[in-house]
Amino acid sequence: MAKKTQKLSPDIVVKNYWKDNGRFADFFNAALFGGKQVILPEELEDSDTDVSTVLEKKQYAETIKEFRDNIKIRKKSTAFGAELAMVGLESQQHVHYAMPMRVMGYDYATYKKQYQGLAAGYQKGPGGKSSEFLSKMKKGDKLIPVITAVLYYGEEPWDGATTLHGMLDIPEELAGYVNDYKMLLVEAREHGLVFHNKSNIDFFHLLGILLDRGIPREEAKEKAIRYSEEHNTSKDVVMTVAGATNTKIDYSAFEKGDGKMCTLFEEIARTSEDKGRLEGRAEGRLEGRAEEIISMGLESNFPENSILETLQNRLGITLQKATEYFRRFAGQRIQ
Repeated sequence: MAKKTQKLSPDIVVKNYWKDNGRFADFFNAALFGGKQVILPEELEDSDTDVSTVLEKKQYAETIKEFRDNIKIRKKSTAFGAELAMVGLESQQHVHYAMPMRVMGYDYATYKKQYQGLAAGYQKGPGGKSSEFLSKMKKGDKLIPVITAVLYYGEEPWDGATTLHGMLDIPEELAGYVNDYKMLLVEAREHGLVFHNKSNIDFFHLLGILLDRGIPREEAKEKAIRYSEEHNTSKDVVMTVAGATNTKIDYSAFEKGDGKMCTLFEEIARTSEDKGRLEGRAEGRLEGRAEEIISMGLESNFPENSILETLQNRLGITLQKATEYFRRFAGQRIQ
């Protein structure tokens, strides 16, 4: 017999949810324009999420393999529109203290990919300027602007930086000369955004209930079930909420045509005395810190043995456990 109760991967289920143009447009309209319908679903086209690149120096070159979670291009009647990117969904079930730097890297890689497209097709013609040949682009060439939003759906409030300056130790007299990079952060648990898409309304409302640690778990369960029944929450929203909150879901209920929120609460409705719950949350925090350390180490091009040593020292774990974490999280980044 096939296994009915399964745990959904947060990374995959959330990425899949935002593939829908209606939801994607609605999110950015809420995050950028206060809910005003500026971006229309029919204007959006999927773009390649692979932003891997090569860093080149005079006698050195290195490949950087990166994938954005969701990225779409807004196309109107003109040749260029505004490219909108949603990124940070992969690992932002946990606070990432280097997130502004990661966003800056994602955006740079996307711009560089556009530039390389121009450079590849550039040929110096009769009368061409030497500066254009050197730049591999003409004075009138323009790149498509990139906007990146980070959606954080963790239990605890975001306490990390939202700007590059927030990550830096800058002497006051130099602060005005150090370029900053801002990150657009949306916290699912408390966002204040105006949505019009029904799926987004249900998705964020239910996440708000389930991530509210001021509500007893049994009360949150009943409140979420009541909301779902009253608003006829769709199956894919239920699955996305389940994945985002690390909750097992009973597929037999869907086969019977019952996709209500009550199918979500196999793990949520546990008492505070449940030792397994406490241990599970502790392990979850440890995994989150391990993923953060590994991600930062790989982005900084540290060797594997250095990252393993950092994991052992900071988390107080064995080499075997550190290796297990490295294989899991480093492998996710290159899939």
